[in-house]
Amino acid sequence: QVQLVESGGGLVQAGGSLRLSCAASGRTFSSYTMGWFRQAPGKEREFVAAVSRRGASTYYADSVKGRFTISRDNAKNTVYLQMNSLKPEDTALYYCAATTIYLESTGGKYDYWGQGTQVTVSS
Repeated sequence: QVQLVESGGGLVQAGGSLRLSCAASGRTFSSYTMGWFRQAPGKEREFVAAVSRRGASTYYADSVKGRFTISRDNAKNTVYLQMNSLKPEDTALYYCAATTIYLESTGGKYDYWGQGTQVTVSS
């Protein structure tokens, strides 16, 4: 069992930056690929980024590539999402999730989810 708690969301102007964190409970954090997803009002949940178990490999949605960076610190049981050059279309509820599948981008294949943290980007 893994429990995930996101933090770091907020209101930021377009062009600004935010850093999201996701703290995981349990001793098996390093056994999971960690992912970030987001869901805007009236839209389906979408994949944002994933990082491999040891952090050596990452995978991004085209919409965030070059602007967002996912990383993890297994000693702290934490995964991060650094978001730069934010756009109003990045506004959404951001979730972290855990899966045993390498760099998975399909939400349905993730086993554990956090409650989400809101990111709002004003124009």
